[in-house]
Amino acid sequence: MGREDYVSGLRKLVGSRPLILNGSIVIIKDAVGRILLQQRQSPRGWWGLPGGLMELGESTEETVRREVFEETGLTLGVVKLVNVYSGKDYFVRVVENGDEFYVVTTLYETQEFSGELSVHDEESLGFRWLTPAEIAPLTIVHSQRKLLEEYLDKLEKKADA
Repeated sequence: MGREDYVSGLRKLVGSRPLILNGSIVIIKDAVGRILLQQRQSPRGWWGLPGGLMELGESTEETVRREVFEETGLTLGVVKLVNVYSGKDYFVRVVENGDEFYVVTTLYETQEFSGELSVHDEESLGFRWLTPAEIAPLTIVHSQRKLLEEYLDKLEKKADA
């Protein structure tokens, strides 16, 4: 049973009431330290990190590898766990249908990837490699803005040390 079937089945039982969903995303950096961001279909034109929701039986690492390949065409090498995010700041209300959920997000990072970057699904409008300064003014999915800012702050503090 795929993720859509699973979530759809739950929705038939609980309607739009809040669910807890698990997802994984990744900060992919190129050789010069730029970060890959995905311009999303929904919310249209907003930016975020590649990744998505877990399917039944997957680990968080399997989730991020599958989602990245589906969305970008890239195969990830070694990924490093950065943090796990959860709580009231990770509440989502889908405007189109009123569905509500809290997401538990596992964030990874990597500089190891192979393949050719291309849009592989209906979730993406495109991708860009961006410096931290180029990321700051973008309209980024709210929950991802917070964790990206935390990640970039830690990088800046390491560079200053």
